[in-house]
Amino acid sequence: MNSELIIDANSQEICIALLEDKKLVEIHKETKENSFSVGNIYLGKIKKIMPGLNAAFVDVGYSKDAFLHYQDLGSFFTSFSTYSKKIKKEPNKTFPIQKETLLPEIDKKGSISNVLSTGQEIPVQILKEPISTKGPRLTTEISIAGRYLILIPFGNKISVSTKIASKEERNRLRQLVTSITPKNFGVIIRTVAEGKMVAELDNELRILVKRWEDTVGRIQKSTAPRSVLTEIGSSEAILRDLFNSSFQNICVNNEELYGEIRDYVGLIAPDQQNIVNFHKEGIPIFDKFDITKQAKSAFRRIVPFKSGSYLIIEHTEALHVIDVNSGNRSISNDGQETTAIEVNMAAADEIATQLRLRDMGGIIVIDFIDMNLAENRQKLYDHMRQIMKADRAKHNILPLTKFGLMQITRQRVRPEMHMTTTETCPTCNGTGKAQPSILFVDQLEKKIAHVVNDLKVTDFTLYIHPYVYAYINQGFFSSIKRKWKRHYGRKITILPMQDLPFLSYKFIDKDKQEFDPDTEI
Repeated sequence: MNSELIIDANSQEICIALLEDKKLVEIHKETKENSFSVGNIYLGKIKKIMPGLNAAFVDVGYSKDAFLHYQDLGSFFTSFSTYSKKIKKEPNKTFPIQKETLLPEIDKKGSISNVLSTGQEIPVQILKEPISTKGPRLTTEISIAGRYLILIPFGNKISVSTKIASKEERNRLRQLVTSITPKNFGVIIRTVAEGKMVAELDNELRILVKRWEDTVGRIQKSTAPRSVLTEIGSSEAILRDLFNSSFQNICVNNEELYGEIRDYVGLIAPDQQNIVNFHKEGIPIFDKFDITKQAKSAFRRIVPFKSGSYLIIEHTEALHVIDVNSGNRSISNDGQETTAIEVNMAAADEIATQLRLRDMGGIIVIDFIDMNLAENRQKLYDHMRQIMKADRAKHNILPLTKFGLMQITRQRVRPEMHMTTTETCPTCNGTGKAQPSILFVDQLEKKIAHVVNDLKVTDFTLYIHPYVYAYINQGFFSSIKRKWKRHYGRKITILPMQDLPFLSYKFIDKDKQEFDPDTEI
């Protein structure tokens, strides 16, 4: 399997697409304004204690107060809380936690009103991003993630990823990390640490401890609410969690981000640094790798997948329903049961992709085509469990019920990914009345003339729908495109963009900034 990471960065957001064998399997959007990402650490202030919920609302600077439940305080909250109060009293003094004495664990069935008070300042970490009308969900069990290890201050356990199958390797890693871990720190050993030597793990552990110490320093000098540690960007986080020898290409269209990612890959895998490429072409990066087309096809309500079969995907606040339909597929010679298992197996593959692609969380109910044989139902269940192993989100799959329903719960830590697949007519703005489309090219030429002659902009790129581009590009010497370039200047670049509606356009200046010729004077 060949993996590729394609990153489209502009002034408003960063879009990250993960391809496996050229197929889109994950897409993430990160806006520049969204600072409340999973893993970020804040100094928060307790706004309200809710004994009935056994929880507290915490001000971390978001428009809605964040939610902190008693179960998310962590076993060693007493030690953590005592330490937090101590370092705030003397902001110019260092307090290595290696010298602290761990206090007894808190009662798992205790009350939050016994350990927190209104107005108290406390370091917290984002456990779930703001979703819908809810604020972020928090934890006080701080963890700092690296590529091989996850550091947990005030922890006392060394845990090894269950995905490392070899008992000997698990024991080796546990003993090795135990010998280098400072007192009063816990560590989770990640899957990619398998086979690594002590020097690599010790180097990363030192970096993570330094990040924790720097965070403590910022906590001492800050007043709540304040961010004290920001996770690395989404692109680096995906590389940190997923990067392996299967990655064949990482392509970025932003020069600054390209440098950052190249440096990061050089740090974690120096021999693969040359797979990071900078996209210089005028054609949109997502169009070049066929991502726009795949996304518009995959994010529809009705998703076709094989031989006329299709899925219908419906969403509610906490529940997703997926209906499997055989469509116009004919019944095979072996009968209805064979057709049902074939369609269901193919549907399972597409559903596993859709869960990752849309980042669907909560409860997912799938209505498969009815099967009479118990061995076929078990075969489908086993297949779904196998293909879902590639999903990084925590999930639980239940066997099919007697009604042919499969239930899946999937971890939700950020809002579900949505992508608009319908388009409002850019000519009539949804009114149903439009100017003749045959005149669109003439209107486009008038706008080019206005930009060149009136606005005095002679170096720009014009993006148009691929169908319109094909029309103005027909005929080598006599094409409309060539005529425009001869008349208005050869620095004009005209390119297709799949993400544009049919009769729409986009002007981009030489500084990569979009401008509207109708408003620029």
